[in-house]
Amino acid sequence: MEERTATRQTWLAVLTAVLGALGAMPAAPGTFATAAATHGGPPECASAGTHVRPSAGPPAPGGAPACRAHPSRVLDADHRLPRPAPGYHHLGATSSGEWSGILGRLTVRDAGVRPGTHDFVATRFMAKRQIPGRIAWLEAGWAETGWSGAGRQRIYTYNTNRNAWTFYDQYAVHAGDHIWIYLHTQVSGVRTVWQAWLWWGNGWQLLAAEELPLGGQTRVEQYVEVFVDPRHGGPGFAVPPVSLDNVQVKTAPDGGLRAWREDVSTAPTGGGERYCVDWHTHFDTWSAGDCQTT
Repeated sequence: MEERTATRQTWLAVLTAVLGALGAMPAAPGTFATAAATHGGPPECASAGTHVRPSAGPPAPGGAPACRAHPSRVLDADHRLPRPAPGYHHLGATSSGEWSGILGRLTVRDAGVRPGTHDFVATRFMAKRQIPGRIAWLEAGWAETGWSGAGRQRIYTYNTNRNAWTFYDQYAVHAGDHIWIYLHTQVSGVRTVWQAWLWWGNGWQLLAAEELPLGGQTRVEQYVEVFVDPRHGGPGFAVPPVSLDNVQVKTAPDGGLRAWREDVSTAPTGGGERYCVDWHTHFDTWSAGDCQTT
């Protein structure tokens, strides 16, 4: 993941970034299209309310009303400070082949990131493609960062059109919560739009919809990513076991879902002396965190 590390390092200047508000992102017509699709996508979500956890397997990708979220904070990462080379731990797996989406459940945990540092923990899904001179991607999940959020865990997205962390503070997540994230694409004419969705309150809520050069199929990732700010020393910080389960891939833009363990060629990434991966079922049920507790 050297290419991801190099790009991530440009993000770590966020301590000097300007916080701002961002309008609702446009959605592309697709699986979650509603009558509002012709007017820019699903309607804007009302107050987030209480998180209602699905109780019987993954929510159907197209089986519930949809709305679009309103980003609450954007941290622009387009600043060029010295890039700390060490410190990244990528715990999880990348598909070797190409798919049209990824769906699964992520557990939120309270990590020990150090305030006022570049430390972060992000548990996320990603769709990405290597293109000439750079990598294009969309990712979504939850994160806890040392530079923003006062130690809270927050829903977030990141994409290479904006090159910014986008947080959604209306969704109050806490350690022990389970969230469903779905990244997928729908091809509409000549446009290929990748979308990131969060299941919340018995409905799908659109976090991001971006026209990216990923095509209708691309490589997908599932990772617990830990960054330990080397400028502040130490071997790392506490990361309780973070679990992912029910991870599935989408077979085609108009196709169905398949469990990751079902004939999905995979390149896993293990751990080291501090952080480890425990593969319960290769590769759709697993956890990562401190080696002594995974």
